[in-house]
Amino acid sequence: MLTAEKNVWDLIKENATSLKTPYYLLDESQLLKNLKKIARVRELSGAKSVLALKCFSTWSVFDLMRDYMDGTTSSSLFEARLGREKFDKEVHAYSVAFSDDEVAEVRSYASKIIFNSVSQLKRFYPQVKDLPLGLRVNPGVSHSDFDLADPARRYSRLGATDLSEIMEVSSLISGMMFHCQCENENFEKFCDILDHIGRTFEPLLKKLKWVSLGGGIYFTKEGYPLERFCEKLVDFTRRFDVQVYLEPGETAVTGSGYLVTRVLDIVRNEVDIAVVDAAVETHMLDLLIYRTHAKIELPKNGRFTYTVAGRTCLAGDVFGTYTFPEKLQVGSFIPFSDAAGYTMVKKNWFNGVSMPSLVVRRLNGRIEVVKQFRYEDYRDSLS
Repeated sequence: MLTAEKNVWDLIKENATSLKTPYYLLDESQLLKNLKKIARVRELSGAKSVLALKCFSTWSVFDLMRDYMDGTTSSSLFEARLGREKFDKEVHAYSVAFSDDEVAEVRSYASKIIFNSVSQLKRFYPQVKDLPLGLRVNPGVSHSDFDLADPARRYSRLGATDLSEIMEVSSLISGMMFHCQCENENFEKFCDILDHIGRTFEPLLKKLKWVSLGGGIYFTKEGYPLERFCEKLVDFTRRFDVQVYLEPGETAVTGSGYLVTRVLDIVRNEVDIAVVDAAVETHMLDLLIYRTHAKIELPKNGRFTYTVAGRTCLAGDVFGTYTFPEKLQVGSFIPFSDAAGYTMVKKNWFNGVSMPSLVVRRLNGRIEVVKQFRYEDYRDSLS
C-alpha cells in the first residue's frame, strides 16, 4: 500500500482520466522507508551502500536516493556512465568482461574498477593502476533459490576461484567483491556465508582496504534483525580493518513500485481469463525467467477468481491467478505490486506492445509523469 490513508487502488482511480495505462508507478514515500534503513545500517555499522544499477536505474528518483546512499555499482560501461552522470557519488565499475575500448572509457567515470577475473586484472592493470582496483572472488558458497541466478553454481564464470592465483595478484588490488547473497532474507544464512569468507580468505582480507559483500541481502524487509546485522558487519570490519560496502538493489526499492494495467478483455476457457494492456514478457520479464507470479495487494475476502494474462502472442504470458473482491470488467484496473527491481531495467519491445510510462508519486503527494514512450521510440530501437 502507498500509505495508511490512501492505497494504490484509490490513487489509480483518482488519476484514471489523466494517466494512460500501462504505467509504472514509483512511490517515493515507500522508497524512503527503505532508504532510511540503509542509512541506519551505515550509521550503526559504518558499512557504505552503493545502488546496484543492474536492478534499478530509474534516475528520476536519484535525487532522493542520493541523500541516503553512497553511490552506484555497475555491471557495464553504460551503467557506470549513468552512475557518474545522474548519481554522481562513488562509482564502482564492474563487468563480467571488459573490452579494451570500454576500459579506456570507464576509467573516466569510475571511483573503483572491479575485475571479474585475474586475467582481466593483469591485462588492464597498466591502464588503470592509478585507480583503486578490486577483484571479484567466488567463495564457493552462495544463497539462491534459483540455479539460474546462483553465482556459485558449478562451472560458474563469476569471480576468481583459485586462492593461490588470487594471492599472486594481491599487490595489484585494494579490495575484493563477494557477490553471493542472492535473494537472502535469512540472517543466519548471511552469517554462515560471511564466516566462511572470513575463514577462507583471512590472509588476503587482512591486506585489503575495502570489501564489497554484494547485493541480495534483504535487510530492509520487515522483521529483519537490523541491529544484529550491523553488529555482524562491525565485527567483520574490525577483524580485517576494511571498509565494508553493500550493494542493495531490490533491497533499496522493494515495495515501492507498481505496474498499473487495465483489463482489455475477459475470455472463458474453463476458467475466466482477464487480458490486460501490459505483458509479463515485455514489462515484468523476471517473472517469466524465474517462473514466479506477479504480486497484487488484494483483500483476503475475495470471491471472484481470474487468471490475469498479458497481451503478447506468447502462450505463457500469464501474470498469475488471483481472487478479487469484485467481478472484473473491461476497463477494470489491476496494479501489480513490487514492480521496481528488475522490471523497468528489463522492459522490451516484443510484439511492439506499448511501453509503460514512468510515473512518480513524490514525497509531497504530487503525481509526475517523468517518461512517456511513443511509436518513434519503438521504431528507433530497431534499424
